[in-house]
Amino acid sequence: MSATQAASDEILIARIAQGDRLAMQVLYGRHHVRVFRFGLRLVRDEQVAEDLINEVFLDVWRQAVKFEGRSAVPTWLLAITRFKALSALRRRKDLELEDEVADALPDTSDDPEVVATKKDASEALRKCLAGLSREHREIVDLVYYHEKSVEEVADIVRIPENTVKTRLFYARKKLAELLKAAGVERGWP
Repeated sequence: MSATQAASDEILIARIAQGDRLAMQVLYGRHHVRVFRFGLRLVRDEQVAEDLINEVFLDVWRQAVKFEGRSAVPTWLLAITRFKALSALRRRKDLELEDEVADALPDTSDDPEVVATKKDASEALRKCLAGLSREHREIVDLVYYHEKSVEEVADIVRIPENTVKTRLFYARKKLAELLKAAGVERGWP
Protein backbone atom coordinates (compact mmCIF):
# COMPACT_ATOMS: atom_id res chain seq x y z
CA MET A 1 0.00 0.00 0.00
CA SER A 2 1.39 3.38 -0.94
CA ALA A 3 1.75 6.31 1.45
CA THR A 4 -0.85 8.15 -0.63
CA GLN A 5 -3.40 5.36 -0.20
CA ALA A 6 -2.65 5.16 3.54
CA ALA A 7 -3.24 8.90 3.85
CA SER A 8 -6.39 8.70 1.77
CA ASP A 9 -7.69 5.83 3.95
CA GLU A 10 -7.25 8.04 7.00
CA ILE A 11 -9.04 10.89 5.23
CA LEU A 12 -11.88 8.49 4.38
CA ILE A 13 -12.17 7.48 8.04
CA ALA A 14 -12.30 11.15 9.06
CA ARG A 15 -15.05 11.77 6.48
CA ILE A 16 -16.94 8.65 7.63
CA ALA A 17 -16.76 10.01 11.19
CA GLN A 18 -18.64 13.04 9.86
CA GLY A 19 -21.33 10.83 8.31
CA ASP A 20 -20.06 10.84 4.69
CA ARG A 21 -21.71 7.83 3.00
CA LEU A 22 -19.66 8.20 -0.19
CA ALA A 23 -16.45 7.91 1.83
CA MET A 24 -17.85 4.73 3.38
CA GLN A 25 -18.57 3.31 -0.08
CA VAL A 26 -15.03 4.09 -1.24
CA LEU A 27 -13.48 2.51 1.86
CA TYR A 28 -15.71 -0.54 1.46
CA GLY A 29 -14.82 -0.87 -2.21
CA ARG A 30 -11.14 -0.65 -1.41
CA HIS A 31 -11.03 -3.16 1.46
CA HIS A 32 -14.05 -5.50 1.44
CA VAL A 33 -12.31 -8.30 -0.50
CA ARG A 34 -9.37 -8.34 1.93
CA VAL A 35 -11.73 -8.33 4.92
CA PHE A 36 -13.82 -11.12 3.39
CA ARG A 37 -10.83 -13.34 2.60
CA PHE A 38 -9.28 -12.88 6.03
CA GLY A 39 -12.60 -13.55 7.72
CA LEU A 40 -13.18 -16.60 5.54
CA ARG A 41 -9.78 -18.03 6.42
CA LEU A 42 -10.68 -17.72 10.09
CA VAL A 43 -14.29 -18.96 10.09
CA ARG A 44 -14.16 -21.27 7.04
CA ASP A 45 -17.79 -20.54 6.18
CA GLU A 46 -18.72 -18.30 3.27
CA GLN A 47 -22.03 -17.10 4.75
CA VAL A 48 -20.45 -16.30 8.11
CA ALA A 49 -17.65 -14.43 6.30
CA GLU A 50 -20.26 -12.42 4.37
CA ASP A 51 -21.94 -11.56 7.67
CA LEU A 52 -18.55 -10.52 9.07
CA ILE A 53 -18.08 -7.99 6.26
CA ASN A 54 -21.36 -6.36 7.20
CA GLU A 55 -20.50 -6.33 10.90
CA VAL A 56 -16.99 -4.98 10.32
CA PHE A 57 -18.06 -2.11 8.11
CA LEU A 58 -21.03 -1.33 10.36
CA ASP A 59 -18.51 -1.04 13.21
CA VAL A 60 -16.34 1.21 11.04
CA TRP A 61 -19.37 3.45 10.40
CA ARG A 62 -20.19 3.59 14.11
CA GLN A 63 -16.62 3.77 15.45
CA ALA A 64 -14.87 5.96 12.85
CA VAL A 65 -15.03 8.91 15.21
CA LYS A 66 -12.95 6.90 17.72
CA PHE A 67 -10.23 5.95 15.20
CA GLU A 68 -6.98 7.33 16.59
CA GLY A 69 -4.62 6.36 13.79
CA ARG A 70 -2.34 4.27 16.03
CA SER A 71 -2.33 1.66 13.27
CA ALA A 72 -2.95 1.80 9.53
CA VAL A 73 -6.59 1.58 8.42
CA PRO A 74 -6.18 -1.91 6.83
CA THR A 75 -4.62 -3.15 10.08
CA TRP A 76 -7.53 -1.68 12.05
CA LEU A 77 -10.01 -3.36 9.69
CA LEU A 78 -8.31 -6.75 10.06
CA ALA A 79 -8.23 -6.38 13.85
CA ILE A 80 -11.99 -5.73 13.85
CA THR A 81 -12.47 -8.68 11.48
CA ARG A 82 -10.43 -10.98 13.71
CA PHE A 83 -12.42 -9.97 16.79
CA LYS A 84 -15.73 -10.52 14.98
CA ALA A 85 -14.55 -13.85 13.54
CA LEU A 86 -13.41 -15.19 16.91
CA SER A 87 -16.74 -14.12 18.41
CA ALA A 88 -18.59 -15.93 15.61
CA LEU A 89 -16.50 -19.06 16.18
CA ARG A 90 -17.24 -18.99 19.88
CA ARG A 91 -20.96 -18.74 19.09
CA ARG A 92 -20.73 -21.66 16.68
CA LYS A 93 -18.24 -24.10 18.18
CA ASP A 94 -19.79 -26.95 16.22
CA LEU A 95 -19.03 -25.25 12.90
CA GLU A 96 -17.34 -27.60 10.44
CA LEU A 97 -14.25 -26.00 8.94
CA GLU A 98 -13.91 -26.53 5.21
CA ASP A 99 -10.82 -25.54 3.23
CA GLU A 100 -12.70 -26.05 -0.04
CA VAL A 101 -14.70 -22.84 0.56
CA ALA A 102 -11.51 -20.77 0.48
CA ASP A 103 -10.30 -22.68 -2.60
CA ALA A 104 -13.44 -21.72 -4.49
CA LEU A 105 -12.75 -17.98 -4.24
CA PRO A 106 -11.18 -16.56 -7.37
CA ASP A 107 -8.17 -14.32 -6.88
CA THR A 108 -9.15 -11.23 -8.86
CA SER A 109 -5.53 -10.07 -9.11
CA ASP A 110 -4.47 -13.14 -11.12
CA ASP A 111 -5.55 -14.12 -14.62
CA PRO A 112 -6.65 -17.73 -15.30
CA GLU A 113 -3.22 -18.77 -16.61
CA VAL A 114 -1.47 -17.64 -13.43
CA VAL A 115 -4.13 -19.32 -11.29
CA ALA A 116 -3.65 -22.61 -13.15
CA THR A 117 0.13 -22.39 -12.72
CA LYS A 118 -0.17 -21.78 -8.98
CA LYS A 119 -2.85 -24.42 -8.37
CA ASP A 120 -0.67 -27.49 -7.73
CA ALA A 121 1.81 -25.78 -5.42
CA SER A 122 -0.86 -23.83 -3.61
CA GLU A 123 -2.98 -26.94 -3.04
CA ALA A 124 -0.05 -28.69 -1.34
CA LEU A 125 0.60 -25.56 0.70
CA ARG A 126 -3.08 -25.27 1.71
CA LYS A 127 -3.15 -28.87 2.88
CA CYS A 128 -0.01 -28.33 4.92
CA LEU A 129 -1.31 -25.05 6.37
CA ALA A 130 -4.36 -26.97 7.61
CA GLY A 131 -1.93 -29.05 9.68
CA LEU A 132 -0.86 -26.00 11.70
CA SER A 133 -2.58 -24.90 14.90
CA ARG A 134 -5.15 -22.11 14.61
CA GLU A 135 -2.72 -19.66 16.26
CA HIS A 136 0.07 -20.51 13.82
CA ARG A 137 -2.25 -20.40 10.77
CA GLU A 138 -3.46 -16.97 11.85
CA ILE A 139 0.09 -15.57 12.13
CA VAL A 140 1.14 -17.07 8.79
CA ASP A 141 -2.01 -15.71 7.15
CA LEU A 142 -1.43 -12.17 8.41
CA VAL A 143 2.30 -12.08 7.64
CA TYR A 144 2.38 -13.81 4.26
CA TYR A 145 -1.08 -13.35 2.76
CA HIS A 146 -1.88 -9.92 4.16
CA GLU A 147 1.76 -8.74 4.24
CA LYS A 148 1.49 -7.36 7.76
CA SER A 149 4.56 -6.52 9.80
CA VAL A 150 5.27 -8.18 13.14
CA GLU A 151 4.18 -4.97 14.86
CA GLU A 152 0.90 -4.88 12.91
CA VAL A 153 0.22 -8.56 13.63
CA ALA A 154 0.83 -7.92 17.33
CA ASP A 155 -1.75 -5.10 17.18
CA ILE A 156 -4.30 -7.24 15.33
CA VAL A 157 -3.92 -10.37 17.47
CA ARG A 158 -3.26 -8.39 20.66
CA ILE A 159 -0.16 -10.29 21.72
CA PRO A 160 3.43 -9.11 22.27
CA GLU A 161 5.68 -8.76 19.21
CA ASN A 162 8.05 -11.41 20.60
CA THR A 163 5.15 -13.87 20.78
CA VAL A 164 4.37 -13.14 17.13
CA LYS A 165 8.00 -13.83 16.22
CA THR A 166 8.03 -17.06 18.23
CA ARG A 167 4.78 -18.30 16.70
CA LEU A 168 6.01 -17.40 13.23
CA PHE A 169 9.27 -19.28 13.81
CA TYR A 170 7.51 -22.45 14.97
CA ALA A 171 4.84 -22.16 12.29
CA ARG A 172 7.47 -21.95 9.55
CA LYS A 173 9.39 -24.86 11.06
CA LYS A 174 6.27 -27.05 11.27
CA LEU A 175 5.14 -25.99 7.78
CA ALA A 176 8.56 -26.91 6.34
CA GLU A 177 8.27 -30.36 7.94
CA LEU A 178 4.74 -30.85 6.59
CA LEU A 179 5.75 -29.73 3.09
CA LYS A 180 8.78 -32.01 3.08
CA ALA A 181 6.56 -34.93 4.15
CA ALA A 182 4.19 -34.00 1.30
CA GLY A 183 7.07 -34.20 -1.17
CA VAL A 184 7.56 -30.48 -1.72
CA GLU A 185 11.30 -29.76 -1.82
CA ARG A 186 11.43 -26.10 -0.84
CA GLY A 187 8.68 -25.42 1.64
CA TRP A 188 8.83 -21.77 2.59
CA PRO A 189 10.65 -18.66 1.38
